[in-house]
Amino acid sequence: MERSDGSLSRRGLRGREAELEQLRAVLTSVVRTGSGALVLLRGEPGIGKTALLGEVVTTAGAAGFSVGLGKADELHHIVPLSSLAACLLYGDRPLLSSDAFADLTRHHDQRIWLVERVAEAIEARAAEMPVLIALDDAQWADQLSRFALKQLPTRLRTSPVLWVLTGRQDPAGPAQEIVAVAEGGLPSVTVPLGPLSGTAIGQLADDTLGVAVDDRVRQLLDGAGGNPFLAVEMLTGLGTTGPSGEPVPEGLVVGVRGRLRSLEPSTLRFLQMGAVLGRRFGFLDAAALYGRPSAGLLAELEEAVRAGLLDDDGEQLVFRHDLLRQAVYVDIPPSARKALHREAAGHLVAAGHRPIDAVSHILRGAQAGDDEAVTLLRQAADDVLSVTPGLAADLMTRALELVPPGRPLWYDVGVQAIVCLTRAGRNREALETGDRLLAARPPLETFGRIQAALGGTLWNLDVAEELRRRAETALALGGAAPEVEARLTALRALALSRGEDLGAALEAGENALRAAIATGDREAHVLALFGLGESALNAGANAVALERFTALSAVEAAFLPEEIVAHQHMDDFETGRLLLRAADDGGSVPQTMLLWAQASQHLGLGDLDDAESDLVTMERLEIDVHICVQQVNARVIRSWIALLRGDREAARHQLTAARERRATKPNPGNTAAVRFLEALIADDEGNTALALDRIRQVQQEGPFMRWRLLRTWVDSAIRMALSGADRALAEDLAAQAEAHGARNPAVPTATGIAAQAAGLVRNDLTLLERAVALLEESPRPLVRAAAQADLGRALLTADRGAEANAALTRAHDLFVESGAHAAAARVQRDLDRAGAGSCRATTPRPVQGWEALTASEKKIARLVAAGHTNRSAADLLVVSPHTVNTHLTSAFRKLSVNSRVQLAHVVMALPED
Repeated sequence: MERSDGSLSRRGLRGREAELEQLRAVLTSVVRTGSGALVLLRGEPGIGKTALLGEVVTTAGAAGFSVGLGKADELHHIVPLSSLAACLLYGDRPLLSSDAFADLTRHHDQRIWLVERVAEAIEARAAEMPVLIALDDAQWADQLSRFALKQLPTRLRTSPVLWVLTGRQDPAGPAQEIVAVAEGGLPSVTVPLGPLSGTAIGQLADDTLGVAVDDRVRQLLDGAGGNPFLAVEMLTGLGTTGPSGEPVPEGLVVGVRGRLRSLEPSTLRFLQMGAVLGRRFGFLDAAALYGRPSAGLLAELEEAVRAGLLDDDGEQLVFRHDLLRQAVYVDIPPSARKALHREAAGHLVAAGHRPIDAVSHILRGAQAGDDEAVTLLRQAADDVLSVTPGLAADLMTRALELVPPGRPLWYDVGVQAIVCLTRAGRNREALETGDRLLAARPPLETFGRIQAALGGTLWNLDVAEELRRRAETALALGGAAPEVEARLTALRALALSRGEDLGAALEAGENALRAAIATGDREAHVLALFGLGESALNAGANAVALERFTALSAVEAAFLPEEIVAHQHMDDFETGRLLLRAADDGGSVPQTMLLWAQASQHLGLGDLDDAESDLVTMERLEIDVHICVQQVNARVIRSWIALLRGDREAARHQLTAARERRATKPNPGNTAAVRFLEALIADDEGNTALALDRIRQVQQEGPFMRWRLLRTWVDSAIRMALSGADRALAEDLAAQAEAHGARNPAVPTATGIAAQAAGLVRNDLTLLERAVALLEESPRPLVRAAAQADLGRALLTADRGAEANAALTRAHDLFVESGAHAAAARVQRDLDRAGAGSCRATTPRPVQGWEALTASEKKIARLVAAGHTNRSAADLLVVSPHTVNTHLTSAFRKLSVNSRVQLAHVVMALPED
């Protein structure tokens, strides 16, 4: 703690020797190991957290750390990334320039993308020197900063980055949440700060008063309860006691009052205006709220600084401690506080501040019927929707509360609230809000707008039939504006894409597209193209789907992943690769869906290790942003990969996870995928009856080929049906495969699987040979391997041993190259039966050591050991930085290392290739 008169003392560190030693040990460890760590200094207000943090910052700076220091503010916790901003912009050599930071927050609308860019800036600095990121009062951190702080420590755990937070004693508070996320991912230490001992408090008294204290003072200090800040404020208040020598009563507020008694009334008024504005405030803002010109308040400012209540950092005024500000604030009558907050909001906006900067005051001061406050909340929600949709939803929920029901403005605000709640993933709240608006019997034009706004909500809730019903009702009632009618038409077509009559869905989509183009409404255009793409894929018309999704991604770049996957359905993995490489690096494409497309690319090309890594990364990021779209499919595929490798325990674990995730999204597609996975596992365990039952259930959900995930697996379903002597089921499945092939004559995988399915059902060698020939043009090695294996077994049955051996050997080699060791082992048993001898070894990888690493993990480990960052390694390998992070995490675990420095030592010790 530093006194306003410039004198320094160590009083803020009295009694904290053990804690200081613990913090110095963590600093030393970060430098020695080259790996990250997280520290939380936790305690009640005034207990000395800030003083201890300041000492850590000073020590780290002296030790060669690059230091970023920030402080969260109670009244500025609304502004996205404001808390972390000070850490990034701090000092002579900030981690980000002001321009770069402004660009980061102004132009990009992906939280995941934004956090990754911050991580890259810190990682680059950590390659030069150790880094300390220190944030005081983390309990007041804004939502986006809290999101970032939950990701960054673990993301940067392999670099020498020390995170030090201070927070209050709330076990469920933001600071503790950050620590809970980091625990297990990197060394995390919580340092609780308890009351100081009597001896330490006595030393504080000596430091403050400069003389030995008497019994009266010691008795006074007992009321501080070992809190150093309270003790110092009481002592300072004692120093301002009048000539009567009357002792200052116990407690901080009265302690501060003792210091305020000697101030001019105008100075006290000025301090109260500042207390309303927050711990940090602008002199001009306080003068405006006071209602006096700034030149007329110079004397008041000087007196407040001289009294040790305010500091002036040259840009803003700062209460020397949060508790000082709170003590001044609490003396303002509650009704006056509310009015002053409302006035403060108006002054801030009038002075050119952004609406979001005034929101904290609006939330404290606005009352029902305040239309200006509602306008500010709506503007602020628009500003933050892209990066903190949860905050936008909260602001709009409050705005809706301020508008009396039934007014036109109430409906306008309600529609905006629905959009924000839906973007935040709070779909149930959005639906409840919409239904509350509809229950008030709005005009027909408004009725249509509300139903159109609820379209995305209902789609996310997987209630396509309800979406169709509502859209048709709104269209039948009429009265909607042309652009709203176009959106409703497109929403109806989108809902029909989940129905049985896909011909009707495609026709409705074409009509919707014409209406969207006629009105020029971009939202209707996007919805119409999306509905047409979905209907085409569900109908198995891959070329049409590609055409629609290509057009869609040209209109809205966020749909680029859908275009990539559509190319994969056409067996055009080369274009998929180029699109992944060229994916917009500006944050406009959702990172989770881009990872899904990347996983589909790797899976189709037989890169099981990389596909699994992509899916693990995607699932983690979906959970981080609370928008879970592909969780079920990801777990189904990971379980299938485990079966291919022969890891039944892992396959079962993934099945359990898939069932849990399906319970939250029980749509037909997810249900079909889980049922099929159950069939695969039952078949692997020899339970043919259960496998057949699950395949039949898949058929009941809808035609097998309807679900895009299952199309390349139809051969497995047919084998199960034949094994269970259900020929009718096998023929039905083969007929679907044949129809799919006929719809996609230019797709080798589709036509090859159709021939393979027919060959299996008819036990026709000629068809199986045709399947293998067709699939030679397919880029999918696992599909080719399965067809070769089917042909080989049929040739064995036909006593054509030499040809059988050739086909089975090719199947075996393809499975081995993909890491499908269990599938390769099954083929090897067929080869053994044919007396062909053993093919090359299929020994699974070990679990620890360099040879435990996958090919991609080895590449990334070598790149990182050579000094590459996650970003530069990702650019070289044409993958996402998030995927690099997943591979690196796995490599560190398998190699039992904790930092890039340690990894470099391991790589350098390897023998030359």
